[in-house]
Amino acid sequence: MKSCFIFAILAFFPFVCLVTYKNYTSGGLFEILLKQLQSNDCQDLYAEGLSFKNQYSDFNDEYKTELKERVRSIFLSSLYNYYEYAFPKDELNPIDCKGRGPDYGNPSNININDVLGNYSLTLIDSLDSIAVMGTKEQFHQAVQDVIRVVDFDQDSIVQVFESNIRILGSLLSAHLLLTVETGLGNLTLNGYESELLSMAQDLGTRLLQAFDVSPLGLPHPRVNLRDGVPTNWSAENCLAGAGSFLLEFGLLSRLTGDPVYEWKARRATKALWNMRSNGTGLLGNTFDVETGIWNSKLSGLGAGMDSYYEYLLKSFILFGEQGDLDMFEEAYTTIKKYMRRGRTSCLDGIGDHPLYVNVNMDTGTTHSAWIDALQASFPGVQVLYGDVDEAICQHAVYHAIWRKYGLMPERYNWQLKTPEILFYPLRPEFVESTYLLYQATKHPYYLHVGKEILWSLEQYAKCNCGYCTVHNIIDRTLEDRMESFFLSETCKYLYLLFDENHALNHNAEKFIFTTEGHVIPVMDLPPVVPLPQILAMLPLDSNDTKTPTQCHYPEKLKHRSLPLEAESFVQLFKALNVDV
Repeated sequence: MKSCFIFAILAFFPFVCLVTYKNYTSGGLFEILLKQLQSNDCQDLYAEGLSFKNQYSDFNDEYKTELKERVRSIFLSSLYNYYEYAFPKDELNPIDCKGRGPDYGNPSNININDVLGNYSLTLIDSLDSIAVMGTKEQFHQAVQDVIRVVDFDQDSIVQVFESNIRILGSLLSAHLLLTVETGLGNLTLNGYESELLSMAQDLGTRLLQAFDVSPLGLPHPRVNLRDGVPTNWSAENCLAGAGSFLLEFGLLSRLTGDPVYEWKARRATKALWNMRSNGTGLLGNTFDVETGIWNSKLSGLGAGMDSYYEYLLKSFILFGEQGDLDMFEEAYTTIKKYMRRGRTSCLDGIGDHPLYVNVNMDTGTTHSAWIDALQASFPGVQVLYGDVDEAICQHAVYHAIWRKYGLMPERYNWQLKTPEILFYPLRPEFVESTYLLYQATKHPYYLHVGKEILWSLEQYAKCNCGYCTVHNIIDRTLEDRMESFFLSETCKYLYLLFDENHALNHNAEKFIFTTEGHVIPVMDLPPVVPLPQILAMLPLDSNDTKTPTQCHYPEKLKHRSLPLEAESFVQLFKALNVDV
């Protein structure tokens, strides 16, 4: 899950500005992995005594089934405990086995209040995960419980971005699974009358008020679900927080027949695009929504920025609008030009292992010496775009960090070779890119990575009635919180990694995952108003005039679900000093 509010938290931590790049994996990335493999910390995980080479080669089908069922057990037991101890509150506190809702006594506690809106968050966010990992009956029961209990007429100030990706996206996903033939089996529910879609429109309309504050069409970061944009609150938003609405709002428009949602999402996306640096073409992190002036000129791929780029590409895949792909391709070229450090090719040559770093948006010079956990999703975006070699290369960086600590720190300093922020809130980003790379390559290496992740979750995060945020990855102390994305994304991607026969894997080109991991079928959904008319309403310099007639994966994206040739994969890992 790509969070905007987490960057606000991280921003309080100091960072070191650098103008040089030093590769923390010099001497061979996987030589470091081999040393860790031989360390005491990894002895239990590798009790089989297999060699390093064998650890990342064969993977028994029966073992895949066993691991898949272990993930399913984690998911269903955590969901059961949420029902038992927390429902209808938003989250389960997995240590004291109680429910958690908004912190009404402390409105400034945005770590809680940005996400929790007194709308049964965990259950809604888990709906399509239940359809993927549970039974039809469990899915139907969850849908009926949401319809029966949830009401968005709440005196709660929530972050617009989080409500969009966690709540609105899940309602739309579950509605489509109930009403559209997806190949996931017959999930129709007798008596269902599109209540989830009506709820999505109710919520979407409440969120729309955030877009009416700025003359630029940039959304205010927060709304009161009952009263609209709150007064005397900060107008600072971030790139991801203002520009990650194309999928959910576009779907809502096309399913309800009301073009206003897609229009406002596209207006915000284009307004941000027009705020690019004149010198580099890069975008920054945070800005004032009323003036469009950047408050933070840090440009990167992590917290506060990631899903803006992700949604340009995924919107093209879902809706077929060429302008979205054009923006993504220009952004990706600029990202590679200014953010990428290290040798030119991941496959050959000399120099440091490639890494994408944070830079100044105006100069392209290195801004800080850290990368964060949310950036671990970017290899998945590269897979979708077809840049699989580069995705393998970047995923390896995060695997090395995971292996070093057994978990992913929230922020890692690549120059000092040490974590800067030590907590791990069960984030899915590294799992997500692992899953997508396995879909692209079918190499068992990624199954072993998934096994390591599962082992760490069971070893370090399991607590009284669920799975806990790891407060400190060094001493592995725990926090009493299980965020909804653990069930919505982390468990789902792990499950699908091991369940190769799942319909989502057999028909990968027919589905897209939102940034919260919600399953959306790729189908022909023409815009309510012809897209050129929508674009003509925007304050843009756009020449986009083509209305899509078919939604599909273009040729360069289709191979993401096909295996790489074995020899090609061997060459990749030889370049990383691994003998496979």
